[in-house]
Amino acid sequence: YLVLIQLFLGNSCRFIAKPCAINLGIQDSGPHRAQPNAILEKVFTSITKSPDGKRLEGLSKQLDWDVRKIQRWFRHRRNQDKPTTLTKFCESMWRFTFYLSIFSYGIRFLWTAPWFWDTRQCWYNYPFQPLTSRLYYYYILELAFYWSLMFSQFTDIKRKDFLIMFVHHLATIGLITFSYMNNMVRVGTLVLCLHDASDFLLEAAKLANYAKYQRLCDAFFMLFGVVFIVTRLGIYPFWILNTTLFESWELIGPYPSWWLFNGLLVTLQVLHIIWSYLIIRTASKALVRGKVSKDDRSDVESSSEEEEVTSNSTKGIFSTSSNGSNRLNGHVASGQWTGE
Repeated sequence: YLVLIQLFLGNSCRFIAKPCAINLGIQDSGPHRAQPNAILEKVFTSITKSPDGKRLEGLSKQLDWDVRKIQRWFRHRRNQDKPTTLTKFCESMWRFTFYLSIFSYGIRFLWTAPWFWDTRQCWYNYPFQPLTSRLYYYYILELAFYWSLMFSQFTDIKRKDFLIMFVHHLATIGLITFSYMNNMVRVGTLVLCLHDASDFLLEAAKLANYAKYQRLCDAFFMLFGVVFIVTRLGIYPFWILNTTLFESWELIGPYPSWWLFNGLLVTLQVLHIIWSYLIIRTASKALVRGKVSKDDRSDVESSSEEEEVTSNSTKGIFSTSSNGSNRLNGHVASGQWTGE
């Protein structure tokens, strides 16, 4: 299934997403390329991609270049390796398609499931509950998808929220695998469907942003924020955690894996709180500025970095971070999108 998802990714990017992007006027052009320089290229590839003040001063004397010009070269060289807008659009397109499809499948499947309306049904006759083919395919597809995200995270450009996303993917894969092995698939389907409810909205906002439909982007992002907060801070703790922590204890007692299972679920809730804070902060800035602010996990570094360099540059005081931006759930709205 992991192979099938990767094939789906390649074919959707080639035959669907790329033609759509071209029709929307998205060009396959990357950021400004750094001018060829053997000395700086050797430093970039062999020593450091972000030289400190002392090294910059030494390179300045060696090349007879201004420090700011060298810093600009390194910024352009770092951006040169970043994915283009077309590449990010294609990635968001296939993720949007998957999230929407799997969420639609999950809702259709769970609508007729008794435990969707009464969570106590998740624990009746446990662990002797039948595993239907529809439930099996739902689980396997979700597991394969998150494994693909886990692998791609190490091959993609490293983001500032790499650790948070790594913990999220690890906890998700652990929960899916653990719940399947212990036949906790009923409550597992509720968790999966709940987490898929907002993801496709975020990808839709990213697609609108890449196509330069700012108002549509902002609308999708605001809708994503509302759905995310309602599902992750409202429904998840009062519906999911309530049944796994209290109803399961009441109906089947403290089974051996109870602590580990609920520990993983609580870990997800902690991540939900962090991301909700970042979403609210992004939305607040959007209301003030009139549009969704730039992502802190931006692929392309802002040219404003150059303006942050002061006369203290040669003393090692350099800023390589973007201002006034946010990161959340592996993706964020507007400005320079991350493509996660």
